Amino acid sequence: MSTEGGTKALVAALSANLAIAAAKFTAFGFTGSSSMLAEGVHSVADSGNQVLLLIGGRRARRAADEEHPFGYGRERYVYGFLVAIVLFSVGGLFAVYEGWHKVNHPQALESWGWAVGVLLFAIAMEGWSFLTAVRESAKAKGGQGWVQYIRTAKAPELPVVLLEDTGALIGLVLALLGVSLTVATGNGVWDGVGTLCIGVLLVLIAVVLALETKSLLLGESADRESVRRIRAALVDGEAVTGVIHMRTLHLGPEELLVAAKIAVNAEDSAARVALAIDAAEERVRAAVPIARAIYLEPDVYSAEKAAAGEDPAATPGGPGPAAAH
Repeated sequence: MSTEGGTKALVAALSANLAIAAAKFTAFGFTGSSSMLAEGVHSVADSGNQVLLLIGGRRARRAADEEHPFGYGRERYVYGFLVAIVLFSVGGLFAVYEGWHKVNHPQALESWGWAVGVLLFAIAMEGWSFLTAVRESAKAKGGQGWVQYIRTAKAPELPVVLLEDTGALIGLVLALLGVSLTVATGNGVWDGVGTLCIGVLLVLIAVVLALETKSLLLGESADRESVRRIRAALVDGEAVTGVIHMRTLHLGPEELLVAAKIAVNAEDSAARVALAIDAAEERVRAAVPIARAIYLEPDVYSAEKAAAGEDPAATPGGPGPAAAH
């Protein structure tokens, strides 16, 4: 669902941004407004970002091979990080430079009606793109708040579109204020101030995107609810009596690696343990379908050893039985 919804939101955003970019550059040609120029470059950067995310989604679907045995799912995170860089450099820094230049060398606006009309058109188009992203994100976020969803989402596409569209709508309002104040006062400084505010906004959004995507690139565990379900599915109370420790890692938005040391009965035969592991894997996949790669190591649980503390030599970095991941 997240892949389909993300693609739909990306296509809607790309369509809106291409139309908006053309309109903004046309308005800049008639008015000379730096706010319109900054907004035009912003829309071009956003369009490029959506193309990058679509490319990343396509490349991530490649099958695993010998060099990449866990597949290419994380390529979506790489392209998400590239989006943050493009938004920061092409969108944010350019707008800051253009705004600073216009503040120091203000110019009167010409044919300001073009700017106002294009900005109103752009607000309508960005609003359509934003509502599409909100509808698709609502299917994935569940009961989470929007900030929590953006921080915990494993698929980068929808959070990126949400942040971009939010920034775009705020930027358009800032541009409209800058143009309106310039027309009302006859002072072109306000156009530059509006452009500076747009640049700072884009830089802040880019930093948030970079931080969140960096975390995904480093490797994030499954969410707490998934971890709880996996732990519960591993234990059947008979052949598997407990989870000694467990690690989870997202190989991609819809692919999860599970590695766990599970407690089995000391008197069980190797054949019975092997059957227990197979059954545990089936239960985990039924409970959390995105758990694709599952590696289970059987061991005889010792309460005495657990009470004595961790044994780094036996389980490197392994927490006690109560730890989740």
